[in-house]
Amino acid sequence: MSDCCKSGFAWGGKPEGSETKIAGINSYVTGTSKKAAILIVHDIFGWTFTNTRVIADHFAKEADATVYLADFFGGEVITVDMMTNPKKQAAFDVAAFLQRNGKEPRWPEIKGVAEALKKEYPKVGAMGYCYGGWAVFRLGAGTGLVDVISTAHPSMLEKSEIDAVKVPVQILAPENDERYLPELKEYSNKVIPTLGVPYEYVYFPGVNHGFAIRGDQSNKLQKESLERAKNSASKFFAQFLHD
Repeated sequence: MSDCCKSGFAWGGKPEGSETKIAGINSYVTGTSKKAAILIVHDIFGWTFTNTRVIADHFAKEADATVYLADFFGGEVITVDMMTNPKKQAAFDVAAFLQRNGKEPRWPEIKGVAEALKKEYPKVGAMGYCYGGWAVFRLGAGTGLVDVISTAHPSMLEKSEIDAVKVPVQILAPENDERYLPELKEYSNKVIPTLGVPYEYVYFPGVNHGFAIRGDQSNKLQKESLERAKNSASKFFAQFLHD
């Protein structure tokens, strides 16, 4: 994780869902579908981030799913003012954060929530933003817990996790990304088409890491790109959750 993971823009808006618990973990939930669920694995700003909750509301309506945004940081909240506060960004201890919230500490919780959802819903999708990118690939690696995955500008994603995917997968990739580097983009586009799963790679020129969840809505290109990313993911989930 780097500075690009800590910067961006808060959108405002009023989420329409409610708070509950799933597998013992606090979660925002929105939507009323009994047939399909989507689990969002959040970025560094966590499950309380208004932007992510607003997107969850869109997915619920547009993909006809009940959407869960669970807390995978154990109650730790990174406040949105860090996006525009260089002093707070500089003071943020990334190494310590990842020690608390890295793959091994958090994977059992992510898997546990997916297991709970799969018991309740016939079809389950998973959406990962930034930090959540690696997690949805793990969920899609033949676990039987999800039927489709999508990720926008994934962080911490490894080649072995790409190799293992066994469900339909979508990647929303900005042109400029310090975490999903050109080498890994190239690897994704070389390997995934050989795995026998439906694959959609959507490219967003001129925008940066984080655009799909923290893009500047006052900037025409960023606004159009984040809206296209949301629409692309909604359509992908709708296709594979309702066949």
